Amino acid sequence: MQIETFKIFLDLAESGSFSRAAVANGITQSAVSQQIRALEQRFQVSLIERSRRAFALTAEGEAFLGASREIVDVYEHLDDRLKSLSNTVEGQLTVGVIYSIGLHELPPYIKAFRAAHPAVEVHVEYRRSWELYDAVIDGAVEIGLVCYPAKKKGLQILPFISDRLVMICHPHHPLATRNSISLRDLEGERFISFEPDQPTRKVIDKALRDQGTHIHHAIEFDSVETVKRAVEIENGISIVPSRTVLQEVENGALAAVEITTPPMWRPLGILLKRDRARSPAVREFVASLQKPLPAGT
Repeated sequence: MQIETFKIFLDLAESGSFSRAAVANGITQSAVSQQIRALEQRFQVSLIERSRRAFALTAEGEAFLGASREIVDVYEHLDDRLKSLSNTVEGQLTVGVIYSIGLHELPPYIKAFRAAHPAVEVHVEYRRSWELYDAVIDGAVEIGLVCYPAKKKGLQILPFISDRLVMICHPHHPLATRNSISLRDLEGERFISFEPDQPTRKVIDKALRDQGTHIHHAIEFDSVETVKRAVEIENGISIVPSRTVLQEVENGALAAVEITTPPMWRPLGILLKRDRARSPAVREFVASLQKPLPAGT
């Protein structure tokens, strides 16, 4: 039984389409069907519900799917297992990040790591927070960086850094002259929000509810960059991580005011697939994320 057969079944089960599985493996739909029948004959089970119009796996097919994932994952990452026996820090490294981390927190760490390990080629992929958990589990990225990390089966979560949340507004806004505020000071304000499914939005909404503060959600965006631009041009406020507005505060485009009641923080976490062999490059990169940055970085 060849490893390609397990991959064909995996692609078929995950896509639910013989044609897509054929394209993914560079073969015909007929060849896909032949490979599935060969599996069924080899193990004397039915893997696919052929009595239904819609694609569906049998109970045996579901069990076989889990085993196929493990087999294909071990095969595809065998190189990592072999490299993990070596201490040579080289090769490629794929890091998946949400946009705000990739644009603001991660760059100095990437710069320091590349200077220390020039033989490693670091690729950074931008994804939505909820996508990164599956991307790490599926092996699409080796390391994931998210905010407000949530526990998930199959993942190991390590701490990265925490960033304080601040209120931002146009420099001419009445709150811009304050040294600090409480959330209750935001009562009735026009608020530029993150989209409801974003972790930072959920934390902000809960904090406002806990303080009994009512704001007007004027508009919602999916990234901190568009939130900042909207605050610059709209007569509204927002709450964002302080590191994301350092440049705008410095050049006078925005004012940032500390929130003291309650103090609000955004913890960042490192996602790793549990029990996966890690190359020296992965180990060194994770270690670099948990160290203070070199002076001048």
